[in-house]
Amino acid sequence: MIYRLLTADDTSAFCHKVSEALSKGWELYGDPSYAYDAQNNVMRCAQAVVKHDHAPYSPDMKLGQQ
Repeated sequence: MIYRLLTADDTSAFCHKVSEALSKGWELYGDPSYAYDAQNNVMRCAQAVVKHDHAPYSPDMKLGQQ
């Protein structure tokens, strides 16, 4: 299993990022998180996703391309 944490500002772009990962076979892992970024005056989102991958793990994997 491989793991990614998707993060972005709280906009529709974040939803598209998560939807794209789901369309590529990733699965939601836990609930989304939201936090206020005071330095940039925006809300930030995070969503963990996992994927069952049969390839051996390597730190050189490009997780966004999996």
